[in-house]
Order: sequence, then structure tokens, then C-alpha cells
Amino acid sequence: MTWSEMQPLLSQACWDTLYMVGWSTLIAVAGGLPLGILLVLTDRGGLLQNVVAQKVLGQVVNIARSMPFIILMVALMGFTRWITGTTIGREAAIVPLAIGAVPFFARLVETAVREVDGGLVEAVQAMGGNTWTIVRKVLVPESLPSLIASTTTTVVALIGYSAMAGTVGAGGLGDIAIRYGYQRFETELMWITVAILAVVISLIQFAGDYAARSLHRRDGRSGPAPRLRLVKADAASSETA
Repeated sequence: MTWSEMQPLLSQACWDTLYMVGWSTLIAVAGGLPLGILLVLTDRGGLLQNVVAQKVLGQVVNIARSMPFIILMVALMGFTRWITGTTIGREAAIVPLAIGAVPFFARLVETAVREVDGGLVEAVQAMGGNTWTIVRKVLVPESLPSLIASTTTTVVALIGYSAMAGTVGAGGLGDIAIRYGYQRFETELMWITVAILAVVISLIQFAGDYAARSLHRRDGRSGPAPRLRLVKADAASSETA
């Protein structure tokens, strides 16, 4: 196979992979961020302590995380068909990709939020801040560098999942590697696909690490005291209003 024949295949496969991973990441962040925060808030000693709810949520997340993606994809075929009308193609692949990524990201969020200094939370509580204020002004901003790193890890994992999804007709680079590289013995095309995946993952990891380090350095310069003053000023302005 010549390069002129490979180029349109690879271009479409790259776009399909980015499309699947992009939408799956958005859904994973939208679902996993509140779920991860809720796991912390409902834990013993949390702001919304509810041990039963926390245990149930934790078990659901653990079960979903423990299931291999290829099995999850097959198990969700009926649900995928109900949502998208088909089980083949990039739109269909987004459903299992997103469902598999939500609990994965939620656990990373839980770990990131638990690292926030409890003294800062107590200080905001002493100022009269409610749970929503603490989440919005303390937990999320303070854990943002770790959340960026968690998002990067999730994106990299989703790229691997999308390659597996290609084995059942989801499209993307995984489909090219299987259909042409393996089944048609186009070894050169398969290795080009592997190289593209390696470059894409490296670029995403570099961008995520750079963003996380930049936020961490900025937070390190600001320190907790200025942030407390900012929260206090917001609370004072709210009371005045």
C-alpha cells in the first residue's frame, strides 16, 4: 500500500479517534467530577456524611472500574443500540467509552480532592461558608492541578480504550491497525498507526503535565492566606448585598 493510499485512511482514523475520545472525555468529566466530590463529601467526617450512600456509590464505582473494557462494550450493546440506534461506528463507541471512563475519573477526582488541606475547609466553615461555597471556592480550586493531571490520565486511557473499540467496528486508529495491519498484513501501515498513537499520547501527556505544573507553581506562590482573604471578601460582599 502506497502513502497516497494510506493518507486518507489515516486522516479519517485520526479524526474518528479524536472525536470519540473528545466526547467521551467531556462526558467523563461532567459525570465523574461531581461523583468523585460526592464520594468525599459523603464519607465519614465529610460535609454531607452519609456512610450508607458512600458505600453504595463506592461499590458501584468499584464494580464499573473492575470490568474489562472489551467486556463492558459487549455488555452495553443493547443500551448502545437504544441510545444511538446502532452498535457500529464512532457514535456508538462513545457510549461504552464514556460509561467506562466516568467511574475511572471519579476515583481520580476523589483522590485529588482528599489531598486538599482540611484546615482550609475548616477556616471557610468558620467564616460561614456552606457546602456549595466550600466545593466551589476551596475543594475544586485547591485540587485543580491534580484534576488536570487526572483528566490527562483519563484521556490517555480513553485513547487505549478507543483502539480496543476499533476491533468491533468502532472506527479510528485501532480499526485501521486491526483491519489493515493485522488482517491484510499491511505491516507498514500498522506500525505507522502505532507511531501516531505514541505521538498523540506523548503530546497530550506533555500538555497535561505542563498545565498541572503551571497551576501548581501559581498556587504555590499564592498560598492559602490570600485564598482565605478572597473567600472572606466574597462572603462579606454577599452579606452586604
